[in-house]
Amino acid sequence: MIVRSFVAWSETAGASQKARATAALARAYLHSEFGDSERGDAEIAMTSLLDDGSAVVRRALAETLADSDLAPHHIIVALANDQSDIALPVLRRSPVLTQGDLIDCAAIGDTFAQSAIALRRDLSAPVSAALAEVGGREALIALAVNHDAVIAEASLTRMLERFGHDGEMREAILARRNLSPCLRARIVEATVRSLSAFVTGCDWMSEERVARAGREAREKAVIIIASDLEDRASDIGDLVSYLRGSSQLTGALVLRSLLSGDSRLLEAALVELSGFSAARVAGLVRTRRGAGFRALFVRAGLPDWLFAPVNAALATMEELGDRGSANRDGGLHRALIEPVLAACEGLANQKVADHELAPVIAMLRRFQAEAAREEARIATRHFLTPVMIAPQPALPCIDIDLDAMEAEILRDAA
Repeated sequence: MIVRSFVAWSETAGASQKARATAALARAYLHSEFGDSERGDAEIAMTSLLDDGSAVVRRALAETLADSDLAPHHIIVALANDQSDIALPVLRRSPVLTQGDLIDCAAIGDTFAQSAIALRRDLSAPVSAALAEVGGREALIALAVNHDAVIAEASLTRMLERFGHDGEMREAILARRNLSPCLRARIVEATVRSLSAFVTGCDWMSEERVARAGREAREKAVIIIASDLEDRASDIGDLVSYLRGSSQLTGALVLRSLLSGDSRLLEAALVELSGFSAARVAGLVRTRRGAGFRALFVRAGLPDWLFAPVNAALATMEELGDRGSANRDGGLHRALIEPVLAACEGLANQKVADHELAPVIAMLRRFQAEAAREEARIATRHFLTPVMIAPQPALPCIDIDLDAMEAEILRDAA
């Protein structure tokens, strides 16, 4: 009887009054001990309110029913497909909506609706996959920052394919826990493409110089990713497979990895390219002075120019021991580069494959300069740290006799 009276009264009530009464009716439906008849009448009344011309009334219904698992499914679905400001609380919180409902709403909803779905707690992988395919930029950033959402690697990859040029998207994905090395490498690749396009578009560098800078930055990042994998052979194998498939598994990358003190990328590349087992490759690398190592190189299809520097790098790593071990930051070791450079220059002086070794020597000299600059940066920070930490009194401006300073430096050096 009360519900029937509500329906009659609502025909002439104002929007604000009707909204308050609608919320009260919905709360009564959820929490009062209605009989079957009253419960049916209340459900009919709420269903009729879905056609109310006032958004305020429908929003009051959505807000009241959004958190309850007792809300009628058909009412929740209708509210979820209403205009965004009404649908948002239901899409964001309602436990009544099924996986299929959410996928359907994501397909037809605007960015606000998609973002509300993306921020749901414990979002399932199929819904995340649907959003990855059809969601707008803001919705996918919301999905990436929702650490309760289950997002398959294929969905994250699809998000990068669609919006990898967007810095906020890359940052949001990178902040997710337990990203695979392949996905991290994809983020690096997307970042390099985006920055290269920006620099080229601004005409700050030639296209050739931008390409080299991007390639070297990508190689450094890959080596850092590989260094984080510790001894998980399956992960580095997956990374190498991705690099091969994306044409990033180059001789320069393998050599840079070795000169950073890590031979695992070389071994994983030889396993990937040769088809031999990891144990067999490791054995041939350890006994590389025999013909078997050369035959492994040939089978793997690695370029001939790579053999001499790789051989020299492995010999130097063996000689240096812990002093030549990998840096966590993927930095190059001058102690590794210089013996390899000397070995290649010696071969070139003997006229052994001089035309092939010339570009290798040029690359090694670039590596040497890069390592020297990084060492200088570290040393400079070390020199400045005590000065920066200690409180410095204000000093008057002092004229410096540069000639006297130069003479003193030369005298100390002598």
